[in-house]
Amino acid sequence: MSENDATPSPPLFRSQDVPRSPGVYVFRNRAGEVIYVGKARNLRNRMRSYFMPSTYMKEEPRRRALIHSIASYQTFPVATEADALLLEAQFIKQYSPRYNVDLRDDKRYLLVALDPSETYPHFTFERVRKNGNCLYFGPFPHAASLRETIRFLERSLGLRSCDCPAPTPENHRHCLQDVIRQCSAPCLGAISPQDYALRVEKALAILRGEEPAKALLREMEEKMKRAAQERAYEEAARWRDMMGHLRSVLEPTRRFLNQTIARRTDPQENPAGMEALQAALALPALPRHMECFDMSNISGTLAVGSMVLFRDGHPSTSEYRRYRIRTPEATDDTAFMEEVLTRRYGRLLRENLPLPDLVVLDGGLPQVNTGLRVWQALGLHVPFIGLAKQFELVILPHQRDPLCLPRENPGLRLLQAIRDEAHRWANGYNRQLRVARIKESVLEEIPGVGPKRRMELLQRCGSVKRILKMSPGQLAKAVPGLGDKLARLVLETLQKHAAPPSPGSSR
Repeated sequence: MSENDATPSPPLFRSQDVPRSPGVYVFRNRAGEVIYVGKARNLRNRMRSYFMPSTYMKEEPRRRALIHSIASYQTFPVATEADALLLEAQFIKQYSPRYNVDLRDDKRYLLVALDPSETYPHFTFERVRKNGNCLYFGPFPHAASLRETIRFLERSLGLRSCDCPAPTPENHRHCLQDVIRQCSAPCLGAISPQDYALRVEKALAILRGEEPAKALLREMEEKMKRAAQERAYEEAARWRDMMGHLRSVLEPTRRFLNQTIARRTDPQENPAGMEALQAALALPALPRHMECFDMSNISGTLAVGSMVLFRDGHPSTSEYRRYRIRTPEATDDTAFMEEVLTRRYGRLLRENLPLPDLVVLDGGLPQVNTGLRVWQALGLHVPFIGLAKQFELVILPHQRDPLCLPRENPGLRLLQAIRDEAHRWANGYNRQLRVARIKESVLEEIPGVGPKRRMELLQRCGSVKRILKMSPGQLAKAVPGLGDKLARLVLETLQKHAAPPSPGSSR
């Protein structure tokens, strides 16, 4: 029997250490290279299947070779299976693991884009964000469901599907959508820009998962049941499938993953939002300088906070800030929020820097109570509110009942925009740290090499595999300030990690 046919000595696997949630798992070989990335609906069950002796004996040669090469693994739990699919694709494109076949090309999941500066906006499908003025939704792993949903919205709301930036009667000569009554024909002036804009706003509200989306799902379900009662089974099946497509698109963890804030061309819209906020919240001044905070973590680990800043109703990206949580005792979102708020406004007060006109906290009553403690400790007198996601309620300090602004209120739209941007900024930083953790995991075992030195080693040398090919002198020369002694220690530690286990041992 050859060595490759022998039962491998896999890394020590304890099922109780792996959650049953959806997620992504990463396998590394003895040199620390990522050799396989996979996703699972249930991480514990999927991981257990790799380390059962019967699995190794029955699998095909390629899979046996993979199992034989596994020296360590990492798991990344996420909220939904769709999130796992997105994270899996991200890791595969970044590391190109040798045992992954799918998702290694340069294709990306679909985004939905809409340019609000157009007189008659329309939806387009993109794979890369190209236009800073566009509003983006996505990415969406299920392209078929996304296309069917957008097509349904276009038909039901009479939105145009042509690609021309400004439709004219000349375009109508080559278009059949109006003839078959699937378009409101803005190119012929059959609908005013204001009425068309209301239809677009309803479509956007559906994509955001707001009340029109819930009402639409209820209407679809009623039509499906009515068709089934009338024994129109094909029609009932069509409504059933459409409901499935819409629910797939509306999964809340994906809706605004990569949404950008559009700078709209209407000069009155953002002032209207600030004026509406000032009136609704009884603010002493127009909220020209707004700051919003959001937290992101994975089961309490890799906790980060984000602060985004809007000036005159528009994002000021150069003034965004992100925070890595430092306090070991902080274990939940309120503790993370307390640390970030204290650091942000403690610094502004110490350095006598301008304070915002309004602070928005992503969350409900617990976050607002946290803000009250920080404000009292620092002696702050800046107005602040919480924005609860589920029903978009505005939580006010020292008030029992929340404020419920109408969906069409410009002030609420401005709050939603800054909240969604803070969410995007926090999730992006958390994702960046997850990727960095995979890279640094092997180097963390080297004594005397801190985070900055680990990052420098990877930036200068490219990968652990390339470091192992260097001599101590070459490594010391490649990384300024490393020195021959520490270079030898780095190589010795990595070589021990890369060495095959002795007979009878397990890893």
